[in-house]
Amino acid sequence: MSIINNRKAFHDFFIEEQLEAGLVLEGWEVKAIRAGRVQLKESYIYYRDGDFYLIGCHITPLPEASTHIKPDVTRSRKLLMNRRQIDKWYGQVERDGYTVVPLNLHYNHGRIKIDIGLAKGKKQHDKRESAKEKDWQREKQRIMKNAR
Repeated sequence: MSIINNRKAFHDFFIEEQLEAGLVLEGWEVKAIRAGRVQLKESYIYYRDGDFYLIGCHITPLPEASTHIKPDVTRSRKLLMNRRQIDKWYGQVERDGYTVVPLNLHYNHGRIKIDIGLAKGKKQHDKRESAKEKDWQREKQRIMKNAR
């Protein structure tokens, strides 16, 4: 079940490969995410000290869930991935100019997981072409509906 999607990522990038990863979260963050108080729009993923980290993901704390601590709403959160997968993706990021972007936050067997994608950036003309294709698909559906 999806919590939040990052539609901007699909607009700005060609997604080559996707992977599901776990997140290291604190208790108040889990409560806030379950309440839907999370934003992925301005977030990104970077490599540091042998691991990938989610940066800029804004999780707004619930007022009743964080009374004894001062929550950092945009702290860096470590992604839980297989070592082989980390090394493979890091090699592609360094060598081939790929970017790792967050795509989707969702539940998997009660745990909060994130889908990340290995992506190449789109040029402006690619974005316009994608928009035209989407408009044409919508128009085609409308024509087919009216033709019945």
